[in-house]
Amino acid sequence: MTDLFTAPPEAQEGSAATLRPRTRTPRDHRSRRTRRRRRQGRSFVVLLVTFGLVAGAGYLVWEQRDMLLSFENPIEAKDFPGPGTDDVTVEITEGATGFDMAEVLYDAGVVASKDAFVKAFGENPDAAGIRPGTRDMLTEMKASDAVSLLAKNEMAHLEVTIPEGFTVAQTVERLASVSGIPAADFRDALDRPRSFGLPKQADGNAEGWLYPHTYPVDPEEETAADVLRRMVRNTVARLDERGVPPRERQDVLIKASLVEREGMIAEDRPKIARAIENRLEDDMKLQIDASLAYGLDKPGIELTNADKEADTPFNLERHVGLPPTPIANPSEASIDAVLNPAEGAWKFWVTVNLNTGETKFSETYAQHQEYVAELREWQAKQG
Repeated sequence: MTDLFTAPPEAQEGSAATLRPRTRTPRDHRSRRTRRRRRQGRSFVVLLVTFGLVAGAGYLVWEQRDMLLSFENPIEAKDFPGPGTDDVTVEITEGATGFDMAEVLYDAGVVASKDAFVKAFGENPDAAGIRPGTRDMLTEMKASDAVSLLAKNEMAHLEVTIPEGFTVAQTVERLASVSGIPAADFRDALDRPRSFGLPKQADGNAEGWLYPHTYPVDPEEETAADVLRRMVRNTVARLDERGVPPRERQDVLIKASLVEREGMIAEDRPKIARAIENRLEDDMKLQIDASLAYGLDKPGIELTNADKEADTPFNLERHVGLPPTPIANPSEASIDAVLNPAEGAWKFWVTVNLNTGETKFSETYAQHQEYVAELREWQAKQG
């Protein structure tokens, strides 16, 4: 290789000196052949390197093409044969794309791969009409079957839980928010008591008659009146099971609703029911704050001394006897407490610890005042 760099400039190929004739020796011929072979060798190496770079680039392009094709057209995507095995519920959210649905169904074990679902989604013309909602499906479904099932837009059954102690207003809010049936539909039905079978004893007011329970609701098939009818039937059934005559139903529900709101501990409810009966027998005012709070539509803990002068039939500080309607939907435990009150001469009760619900009962006003002082002391410690 030194001849390319150490030879005089005039001897280098391509210079003016190469035009001058000279005598060539055998050694000159050997050197020329050697240089030619070396140049050919270097050219071959360059060619190999260049081919390698081009081939590598081509491989990368082809590989990326395959990746794009497999993403857009997953011809051999993994799929279950179907028809499916175990029940599973999935949630299709508002605005979900086919890719979003594929993610949800794959995570739930409904489809074998996201690609299989995306391919089936693209091939089904009804897929664009899939609506958000909760659906009952199966694990290990064929992707095309999963898309077809979603496209039917058959929503899973909904369950609405109405807790014990809820008012009608709270019940309507819960029913509307979970079922999707407009609250206005429930209010319209409540204005037409006969539409949902409210007994005459309720005098047109459903308060206390909407039984607390977990209800399956089908908003596609049921109206607001249908849902309310089932709730009322449950209440009537519980009263009938206990042998409550129709003429006594309303009073039982009113008393039970008072017990429900006043009794934080189940064991105290029969005692509260007895104290209520003792007061009624002696024509004493019930003085139950929960009733006043209901009449003023405010939480009991927010009542003030001024509220006790409010002119409402639910103000049992001013009126003797029961309030005109129940103040909540009572539990079976509260109904049973009213029908089977504990034995005792109590006429007063007060919850001395609002966190634990500890309640103390007394027969005399003097003893009751001692327990009230205990409550005040507890409140002072809470700051």
